[in-house]
Amino acid sequence: MAETSSSDDEPVVIKKYANRRLYNTATSSYVTLDHLCRMVKDGVDFVVYDAKTGEDITRPVLTQIIFEEEGKGQNLLPVSFLRQLIRFYGDSLQALVPDYLELSMNSFARNQDQMRRYIAEAFGEMNPFKPFEEMGRQNVAMLREAMSLFNPFAAAGRSDGSKDGSKDGSTGEPGEDSHRDDLTDLKRQLAEMQSRLDELAAKKG
Repeated sequence: MAETSSSDDEPVVIKKYANRRLYNTATSSYVTLDHLCRMVKDGVDFVVYDAKTGEDITRPVLTQIIFEEEGKGQNLLPVSFLRQLIRFYGDSLQALVPDYLELSMNSFARNQDQMRRYIAEAFGEMNPFKPFEEMGRQNVAMLREAMSLFNPFAAAGRSDGSKDGSKDGSTGEPGEDSHRDDLTDLKRQLAEMQSRLDELAAKKG
């Protein structure tokens, strides 16, 4: 459904009736606040008039859209900002606040494309969290290496090729030679672990 008016120079006229329904005169159809929100995001200019009195109520309707969006959890207005804004009502500087906010938002809007490019270049447009995911994978790898130190018997085979600690295939308890072999394996794994940690640290650096 098209939301634009026949002339780009004239804003779309929205009429609000007593039953709170909003009527788009450009499309001859009723719309909702969500429709008006989408029009704002699409850059479609519009004005809202009270259908009975003809009063321009664009400001309160836009404020209502902001209220609805904030209620959905899309919080753009910090509590501290809202408190400061309320304090300016009735203040001697109240007349300056609208112009100041408008200039600030216009400046932010002009620079938003450049800021998006900076973010895309810094983090990658498709996946801005890719660097953090890579760091997470490296940390998991380091954790797995560290956990393997607590299971030295999981190493694949010993120098004699046996898995049960005995050369003759007996099921008896490992002897002193077996414990000495285990200690040698553990020392070797510690050395390998340190070497891998050094490599990972070098990559992260």
